[in-house]
Amino acid sequence: MIINGQEFAEGDRVKVQKDGRSYEGILMPSRSGNIVLKMSNGYNVGLAPEGSAIEFIEKSTPPAFRLAPHAHIEDKKLPTVSILSTGGTIASRVDYRTGAVSSQFTPDDIMDSIPELTEIANYKGEVLSMIFSEDMDASIWQNLARAVHRHIQEGAQGVIVTHGTDTLMYTAAALSFMVQSPVPIVLVGSQRSSDRPSSDNAMNAICAAAVAVSDIAGVTVVMHGSTSDDVCYVHRGTKVRKLHTSARTAFQSVNEAPIAKVDYATRAITASGEYQKRGEKTLELRDQMDCRCALIKFYPGMPADIIDFYLAKGYKGLVIEGTGLGHVNSGWLPTVKKAIDSGMTIVMTSQCINGRVCDRVYSTGIDLLNAGVIEGQDMLAETALVKLMWALGQTTDMGEIRRIMETNIAGEINWRTQV
Repeated sequence: MIINGQEFAEGDRVKVQKDGRSYEGILMPSRSGNIVLKMSNGYNVGLAPEGSAIEFIEKSTPPAFRLAPHAHIEDKKLPTVSILSTGGTIASRVDYRTGAVSSQFTPDDIMDSIPELTEIANYKGEVLSMIFSEDMDASIWQNLARAVHRHIQEGAQGVIVTHGTDTLMYTAAALSFMVQSPVPIVLVGSQRSSDRPSSDNAMNAICAAAVAVSDIAGVTVVMHGSTSDDVCYVHRGTKVRKLHTSARTAFQSVNEAPIAKVDYATRAITASGEYQKRGEKTLELRDQMDCRCALIKFYPGMPADIIDFYLAKGYKGLVIEGTGLGHVNSGWLPTVKKAIDSGMTIVMTSQCINGRVCDRVYSTGIDLLNAGVIEGQDMLAETALVKLMWALGQTTDMGEIRRIMETNIAGEINWRTQV
């Protein structure tokens, strides 16, 4: 590339002087014509070439290309864990062709970049998809569930699923319902890509591996637990939500405490709640889902005909995030009853982060129950949506769907409200 009459290559380390300030970093591609640098703090800076003095420092191979793949020697004394990659930031690095962060890491790449993993287990890897998590859908959940089931059948003593953080809680809930497992199934992601000095990918992955060989069976999410970089928390797959857009401590358990914490330095796991033990349940795959479901958030003045829209489109289930204890405008009642009488299942959750739905306190709530609305108890709205898709995939009988939604299947319902 030509900048101010000088020729440079992508990946060169340069220094740019502009407006009395100095910027040093790796030269990245730019479609805008600006000078774009990846600085040592992990952030990008864009500078207009006009008035800039650029100085060549050295030919610098981008960090993402310095990885030297090597054969992973199996240690017969260690258990075997499968790493199933779906993409996301934990499996991402800077693409120096576009200047963007993209999902490119394979399971082998992850082990190469985090060699401590090989001290914990032997690994089998499989790339199921290379997408950011906003591109997830129910068909990918099903493929993932089948792959998890297959790997456990083939002898995996634990499974790690690498996943983007934005919709990780939906996938965790889906696997919780679709796969009954005698071994740990651990979902892990990172908030910051591996090329950034503040990346949490190594710590999260190492803690996830420790959980994958532990006695904590079933589906969990393992993510950063504190700003001190000392612990990760182990969250139940149906009780976790991303509560911050970018902080490394974004993931928190809702309506219950985390199952356990992992000390990063020692990999010691300290349990703090009830959990399914390794070997307690037999392996079972229940992967049928009906995607004709939607999640809507009620707001003041929201028209009831939104329900008519979904009914006309053939949707079979609806989860409503109601206000407070689980309310909507009282004018919605005739439309809600018509939809339920027409065969739609409607589940009420709350917009509040903590607490539970109780439609037996106010008259509107009682009227909703009389219309046939199912209380979502203390389920997260995301979990309720996934569970409803799964319930509709198991049966078409509305009475049985109600029974499933009102039954605690995978720890999604706590019958005792958390204060």
